[in-house]
Amino acid sequence: MKRFPHSLYLLPAARASGTVHLPGSKSISNRTLLLAALATGSTDIVELLASDDTHVMLIALQKLGVQWAQHQVGGNPSQDYTVHGASGRFPAHQADLFMGNAGTAIRPLTAVLAAMGGDYTVHGVARMHERPIGDLVEALNAVGARIDYTGVAGFPPLHIQRGQIAAQAIRVRGNVSSQYLTALLMAAPLMARDAAVTIEVVGELISRPYIEITLNLMRQFGVVVQRDDWQRFTVDCGQQYRSPGRIHVEGDASSASYFLAAGAIAGGPVRVQGVGSNSIQGDVRFIDALEQMGASISMGENWIECRGNGVLKAIDADFNHIPDAAMTIAVAALFADGTSTLRNIGSWRVKETDRLAAMAIELRKVGAAVEEGIDFLRITPPLLLTPAAIDTYDDHRMAMCFSLASLTGAARPGSRIRINDPKCVAKTFPDYFEAFAAITGADHATE
Repeated sequence: MKRFPHSLYLLPAARASGTVHLPGSKSISNRTLLLAALATGSTDIVELLASDDTHVMLIALQKLGVQWAQHQVGGNPSQDYTVHGASGRFPAHQADLFMGNAGTAIRPLTAVLAAMGGDYTVHGVARMHERPIGDLVEALNAVGARIDYTGVAGFPPLHIQRGQIAAQAIRVRGNVSSQYLTALLMAAPLMARDAAVTIEVVGELISRPYIEITLNLMRQFGVVVQRDDWQRFTVDCGQQYRSPGRIHVEGDASSASYFLAAGAIAGGPVRVQGVGSNSIQGDVRFIDALEQMGASISMGENWIECRGNGVLKAIDADFNHIPDAAMTIAVAALFADGTSTLRNIGSWRVKETDRLAAMAIELRKVGAAVEEGIDFLRITPPLLLTPAAIDTYDDHRMAMCFSLASLTGAARPGSRIRINDPKCVAKTFPDYFEAFAAITGADHATE
């Protein structure tokens, strides 16, 4: 992984234009790795994301006895892999698994290991042990799994042992994280050997587009889920994951948001390659918010382009469906013509950091007036942005979002921004700052 010094200075940039080739989607990459590991047959995965989160998943699968190989091109490693499926049962029945801070890895893997049975421990970095997993554990234990907390109840680390699962009906809350439902869905075929498994969502289901990704990928691996609105999901018995042979990981739509927003703020055009009209990711709808703010969007099957049309318009919108990409709107609001309100974003509080609190603190550093609610942010931009040192909270999206504050928009000029701990972008986009510099032409200073 690329190493950065402690801080990175971003100098004001008057223009953003060019083309960015996106890294693979984190959500698709880790789901695909796990499904390929569970499938019968070998799967070639093309353009897997190179990041900390996918690395911990690959190492975990290796410890579980799953064989995989990274392809070489001209003697150098590529981002293409072959995963040899374990046909629904991992060879290793005992393992200690370090999952870093990867929610897309630890939550589905917990459900799968509980369904298989064995003796496993899963744990991560300190922040992972502060991110809730209780709703998932309670849903699994209620149908016969045997999962114990080895630290604070409701949070990792976990000890997973062999239980007696009778999982015809599982209930799980949907208002904290959609990853709990994703985890149960991915594990359901392993539990539906003798009878269908129905998963009922209790309360509102947030981040529904991420469930769409899960259902789409499960279907590509041969498992069909019947959906009754967004409250009930059924997996018929007898279904098994089977390799599709070859699967391509599309570019990360959340990562696209930073570059598209740069085009909206600083003129553009900025084009992202790797995601477009054929995307299975809900975060591609980020472009709707940019259009509401006055930007012009064009799109092809595998690309999206954004141009700015002067001063951005303030926005008042519900972002429950795209919580990760919505962070980009919070910083883009610094360049709007009035007060913007981002609603229904309470899930930010249980991400890599408490993103609602962190975003409010850092936006105030650059001069914005911010009202932080339980599940909303209200942002009034300053007349001039203030030079600031942005703390990133070991959260990749905080670092990438605040790079936008160095841009010069029609409403106000950008400012000199210092990004503390820029290496945190390695979680999903190790080369982010190089890609950002390529479209802005601005020099970056380090210390």
